[in-house]
Amino acid sequence: MLDFNFKNPTNILFGKGKIAAIKEYISAESRVLVLYGGGSVKKNGTLDEVLAALQGYTLFEFGGIEPNPSYETLMKAVELVHKESIDFLLAVGGGSVIDGTKFVAAAALFEGEPWSILEQGGATVQKALPLGAVLTLPATGSEMNCTGVVTRKSIQTKLPFQSPYVYPIFSVLDPEKTYTLPVRQVSNGVVDAFVHVIEQYLTYPVNAKVQDRFAEGLLLTLIEEGPKALETPMDYEVRSNLMWTATLALNGLIGAGVPQDWATHMIGHELTAMHGLDHAQTLAVILPNLLDVCRQSKREKLLQYAERIWGITDGDAEQRIDGAIGQTRQFFEQMQVKTRLSDYGIGKDSIPDLLAQLKAHGMVQLGEHQEITLDLSQTILERSL
Repeated sequence: MLDFNFKNPTNILFGKGKIAAIKEYISAESRVLVLYGGGSVKKNGTLDEVLAALQGYTLFEFGGIEPNPSYETLMKAVELVHKESIDFLLAVGGGSVIDGTKFVAAAALFEGEPWSILEQGGATVQKALPLGAVLTLPATGSEMNCTGVVTRKSIQTKLPFQSPYVYPIFSVLDPEKTYTLPVRQVSNGVVDAFVHVIEQYLTYPVNAKVQDRFAEGLLLTLIEEGPKALETPMDYEVRSNLMWTATLALNGLIGAGVPQDWATHMIGHELTAMHGLDHAQTLAVILPNLLDVCRQSKREKLLQYAERIWGITDGDAEQRIDGAIGQTRQFFEQMQVKTRLSDYGIGKDSIPDLLAQLKAHGMVQLGEHQEITLDLSQTILERSL
């Protein structure tokens, strides 16, 4: 096992009716900005519940944060923070809203050009406004980590950042708030969480037995519960298990002391920035082909994955790896997320521009071994057609 430091300061408020408890974590003297997305939190009553919980507080609202939150929109929120002397941010929504709120928290106190926060991956952030979250879409794990991803539409660039200053102080996880999610968002959430686990698990062995078995438990739970969420969307137990699994997939626990990959995400970000695909759609397209291309460097963990997750023990090593990759693709398809670029109208002529963007963003040595060069990224994209 690799050496590591691990700390997660976020308080999780899990269960029915927990929104009412948020006032215990926000000073009554705070000037609070509530940030949300396209309006679903208004339609389903979640926003009203939040506002009722903060009755008597000085409140402001900022809506319209997009899926794959845009820098341009978020900078408008930063302006509002400055104008109204906001001192606490509350994200109400899914990972995009929480990611965006983290950026606003950092940018509002940043001395310099806020875009450099993203260009430097968050390394230059020295302080941030405190924030909390009310999660409505389990997928990204942003509710319990210090990372985010922001897109600058004007230059078609999507960049990740992280900083210990943007951990949410608290996050509410009420499974009932996920009942009304569209099928597409439920499907995307399961795939997103699945690939988050894979990026930290399917690398190379370092004898981290606890992390491996935690990760395998999360993968098996997603495989068991994901399809049920599509069949019985009002099942509280199913929603509870999915919500907690997505949080644990990226709160730092299973990634402590193990090598991590993230190449699928980096390539996928370019697909979102240039073609507008949902984040999870890009992951479902790229991952199976990346595993195939990197099968030698991931060989031992792929065989472990084949046996422990998919129960594949027959055949030689190559056949078992083929089986595991095939089952992964089949699971994504079962969750109604297509796994080919052609399914989204993207052809071979798009690959040179995608590679140019990867090069421009320094994504030329990806993966746990930094073996995924532009040439290998090209091979992965071509096999993804």
